[in-house]
Amino acid sequence: MSENKKGLSATAYGGIKGEDYVPFIPTSEVMPETTGYSIIIGIIFACIFAAANTYLGLKVGLTISAGIPGAILATGLLRGIFRRNNILEANMIASLSAMGESIAGGIIFILPALILSGFGLSILQVAIVTIVGGIMGVFFITPLRRFLIVEEHGTLVYPEAMAAAEVLVTGTEGGSAFKTVLTGLGVGGAYKFLSGGLMIWSESATYTITRYQGTMIGVDALASLLGVGFIVGTQASALMFGGSLIAWFALIPLIKFLGAGLAEPLFPSTKLISEMAAKEIWGSYIRYIGAGAVAMGGFISLARSLPTIIRSFRQAMSGIGSKATGDIDRINVEAPLIWVIGAAAFGFAATWLFPAIGGTLAGAIAAVIFSFFFSVVSARMVGIIGASNNPVSGMTIATLLFVTSLLKVTGVGGDQGMMKAFLVGGVVCVAIAVAGGTAQSLKTTYIIGGNPRNVQIGMFAALSVASVVAGYVVIMLDKAYGIGGTEVAAPQASLMKLIVEGIMTAQLPWTLVIIGASIAVFCALAGISILPVALGIYLPINLNAAILVGGIIRVLVEKKFAKNEERKNQSIEKGTLLASGLVAGDALIGIIIAVFATLNVDIALGTKWFPKIAESSLVAFAAFILLGIWIYFYSSTKDKGVS
Repeated sequence: MSENKKGLSATAYGGIKGEDYVPFIPTSEVMPETTGYSIIIGIIFACIFAAANTYLGLKVGLTISAGIPGAILATGLLRGIFRRNNILEANMIASLSAMGESIAGGIIFILPALILSGFGLSILQVAIVTIVGGIMGVFFITPLRRFLIVEEHGTLVYPEAMAAAEVLVTGTEGGSAFKTVLTGLGVGGAYKFLSGGLMIWSESATYTITRYQGTMIGVDALASLLGVGFIVGTQASALMFGGSLIAWFALIPLIKFLGAGLAEPLFPSTKLISEMAAKEIWGSYIRYIGAGAVAMGGFISLARSLPTIIRSFRQAMSGIGSKATGDIDRINVEAPLIWVIGAAAFGFAATWLFPAIGGTLAGAIAAVIFSFFFSVVSARMVGIIGASNNPVSGMTIATLLFVTSLLKVTGVGGDQGMMKAFLVGGVVCVAIAVAGGTAQSLKTTYIIGGNPRNVQIGMFAALSVASVVAGYVVIMLDKAYGIGGTEVAAPQASLMKLIVEGIMTAQLPWTLVIIGASIAVFCALAGISILPVALGIYLPINLNAAILVGGIIRVLVEKKFAKNEERKNQSIEKGTLLASGLVAGDALIGIIIAVFATLNVDIALGTKWFPKIAESSLVAFAAFILLGIWIYFYSSTKDKGVS
């Protein structure tokens, strides 16, 4: 690469026609892209981010971005170890890394519901559903790529794609970002091994307020939750904690107070309320209220997005088949249209005929239609609001409602209908999530000057391999802790289970669900973001309290440099990279600990040697706060060489 390049040009953000844009690496400059380095490293990173995000998503219902950390790790690894300062290879690695997050989001939304419903789930099912949905998500974008990315250059911003492009450019010019991510990875992993592996201290600090109907408050002392809180910021973390306050300091005491005199259990619980602890009331009643809030939040998000969805689909379809004029250069090399047709045919045949899915003829048709429609919508919407804000949940719920109703109407009901609905819905959910991630990576590829067809092939290869890893993580976590329990709540999958069961059996505590839906409507009317509040109700208060602490640390960093915008931005960027490393380190060691638990290998030395320390909530809280203090000082310390 030319040594005199310094950052992206202003035209990368618009101001000219897309066909006139000259990428960072001009098409006249030949540079390796699809190499053994980029493919192998990219697939490894995709597997790592898929494992980490599957673990995190099943635990707290959130995933972290993989594209930008992948870009940082790619440039650092290529420069520092392989001595290859090659931005096209780095972009390929980052694009493949992003597939790890995309497929994790698609998997955790629905497939664990099969376990929750007692059907079981195999690694083969996870892999096949992911590959079928993934091939449609990757290649359904092809006929629209030129229109969405080239012709709409400057109109569709693709914020996360542009951030990844900036990281790639900056990374090839050197920097300390790679070291920051690795530091977070090491500290997060070490903290997790000491607390969750050796159990030197507890991973949860709780306190029961006996005088207030026995409700509970506490904090899950996890490095990953501090990292998530720093990444999502104070507003989202405060709203999540606010939802927990509604659940644990209003609804649970109210249920306990009013139900204490009941002589019989109140549906859906089979236990007297007077005999139930706060956690049991939360599990039996509050989760249905939270599920109602999350579902209504998805519907409201979908309804609000409907004009954009319709406009996106109409505009995207109007540009289908748009082709480059003149000689086709590297940035306009498309995957052949026959591949798109093949992806649709494969998706239809696999959904219908593969025993691992067995979605019926009607279900297979619905899978292809919904995958195409919502892939188009997803690809355009991430260009407006970014992949992190893409309403995948709303689109998935809408798909699941239609598919479940379709199966029931066509005579496929009961347990068989539920299982097929989960698998068909899983295919569509993966396609939606992958399409958004693919569009982001193709935008970065266009800005940098890569080959879109090569990137798409690499992304499909990466998601195919990473799907097996994600499947192993799901199965391991289920064997080690039990999906749906306190350790692995699987909030989205639990919600999907409630929706499908509600349609198939009509045996839901609808009163509780409607209460949650009413809370969501109130949030919408009050101008409050619904999903964080809904997740706050649905998830335990100690989990949301830990996320809030991470958000508070971010505020403290921002306030420290309130009068110096440049230093503030540098510190927030450094803290975000550190937080991403903490989350990844925590998740990866958590998976290793789950392997030990699956093999019945006891490494909990702390509970044997220091039982009082290992069980002390005070020690756990102190360790958690010390980690938070370290994050604050590390984030706000200027790196050497940074002006």
